[in-house]
Amino acid sequence: MNDIISENATERENIIEPRTALFAGSFDPFTIGHQSIVDRGLEIFDRIIIGIGVNAQKKGWQPMAERRTAIEQLYSHENRVSVIEFDSLTTDTARLCGAKFLLRGVRSVTDFEYERTLADINRNLSGIETVLIYALPSLAHISSSMVRELASYGADISKYLPVPTDTAR
Repeated sequence: MNDIISENATERENIIEPRTALFAGSFDPFTIGHQSIVDRGLEIFDRIIIGIGVNAQKKGWQPMAERRTAIEQLYSHENRVSVIEFDSLTTDTARLCGAKFLLRGVRSVTDFEYERTLADINRNLSGIETVLIYALPSLAHISSSMVRELASYGADISKYLPVPTDTAR
């Protein structure tokens, strides 16, 4: 009996597609809040693709290549995370990457309302589902725009940015 269960489990593993999510944003910069969402998302998904998107409404603070390099270094130890750049609809990028889910972080009620509308539009466009992960209370105040503003005044922003380590996760 155990041999049958074991064989069936192996067959299922070969048939089931990995649960892949696209975590898209401008990540300008990628903060410890973003890191928390990815790390917690890895408990749900087999694979997370961090998509650095071009947002025509936002002027870039860090060059795209710097953002990508920093995120790749942060997750160099984690083969379930990859980083891409894109300049198309998020749903089109998800489809091209094989992602069946969009991963999003929510810090507040305002974020929730925005993300709910976006999730409805994305589901309507492509059928893709959005999974929301709430920010940890200790990180809910952190945003890329807040970090950029602090940096513009010369404040030390290092405590808001992840530090790559060999044991990070």
